[in-house]
Amino acid sequence: QQQLVESGGGVVQSGGSLRLSCSASGFTLGHYVIGWFRQAPGKEREGIACISTTETITYYSDSVKDRFTVSRDNAANTGHLQMNSLNPEDTAAYYCAAGYYCSDYVAQQVLYRGQGTQVTVSS
Repeated sequence: QQQLVESGGGVVQSGGSLRLSCSASGFTLGHYVIGWFRQAPGKEREGIACISTTETITYYSDSVKDRFTVSRDNAANTGHLQMNSLNPEDTAAYYCAAGYYCSDYVAQQVLYRGQGTQVTVSS
């Protein structure tokens, strides 16, 4: 079965950090770009980061730039999103996706998407 599974979400105080993981099974994640998305309650899903297949190119939305870092370990079939200096506006369900290319910080032609992991930042 081909799937992506996110992990690492939780509750953290404002200013804290979390590291999300995106683990693929049933397919080779290294063949695809990895995009990270989030959806806050009552808001549309937004792309926040995207990383190329070889980790040489990364993109970030203005809302997370300089605070979040996207990375990948193709040997482990896994991607990561390191989130620092979190604030309550970062509270959302976070999703990873595998797609064919990054259009700036948004993964396009997504083939696989995870079920999401909840991040809650308390003030």
